Amino acid sequence: MSAATITATAPTAADARIPLRSHLRHTGALIRRNLLWIRQDPESMFDAVLFPVIFTLLFVYVFGGSIGQSLGGGQEAYVQYVVPGLLAMMGMNMSQGVGTGFNTDFNSGVMDRFRSLPIGRGSVLIAKIVVELMRMLVACGILLLVGVLVGFDITSWPGLFGAVGLATVFGSALMWVFITLGVTMKSPQSVQAMGFLVLMPLQFGSSIFAPTSSMPGWLQNFTDYNPLSALADAARGLMVGGPVAHGLWVTLAWSVGLTAVMAPVAIHKFRTKS
Repeated sequence: MSAATITATAPTAADARIPLRSHLRHTGALIRRNLLWIRQDPESMFDAVLFPVIFTLLFVYVFGGSIGQSLGGGQEAYVQYVVPGLLAMMGMNMSQGVGTGFNTDFNSGVMDRFRSLPIGRGSVLIAKIVVELMRMLVACGILLLVGVLVGFDITSWPGLFGAVGLATVFGSALMWVFITLGVTMKSPQSVQAMGFLVLMPLQFGSSIFAPTSSMPGWLQNFTDYNPLSALADAARGLMVGGPVAHGLWVTLAWSVGLTAVMAPVAIHKFRTKS
């Protein structure tokens, strides 16, 4: 067996010897480390704080009147339509940040330091995801607050928590994709560019911002399989009423599928990255 092979497989054996309680303790310590890092660098929260405000005001006051008329109402009707859609978009945008943050930690040598310590490799990834989910919940809270201020009427509080939970589940699944990109790409700019290329068609080829009924047939077929459309439709049904089942099951299916495929890939890339 070559030396390179020994180096690549050693962390896996080390992980297997670390008890679950130690994994949890390591994860907790790394979560605390990541939160302290945010405290020292509050500018890293700008996207979680400002994106919900900017997107809500932009879409409601620029597009709300015209699109609201097509919904059978005015700006008030569009507020009810777009806020649940933006909830789905927040999950996607916050997920992208985990990839660039991971790549930055690799380039700064922080990850090499972690991998040299006797800690579970999975703890590093889980801690990063937990902190990004916290940032996502902050963004969702600000989005809902701004939405209420511009006229959003929440008709079901249990549905509200269900929609936030569903966005969190899908966002956590999407984070495994961006962790893989963060480990494999050479720079944070590359991760951001690749994320933009992947997410932009998903974002605008969906029912987040406008109904899909006026889109060309081929684009409607795309939106039918777009997980962001399913998430937006499910969140809309949960928060303001309407069909929920189809969007809910499609979103959960995408979440389980992405996690099942991308989590092992991300962990393998993290363990064997040289």
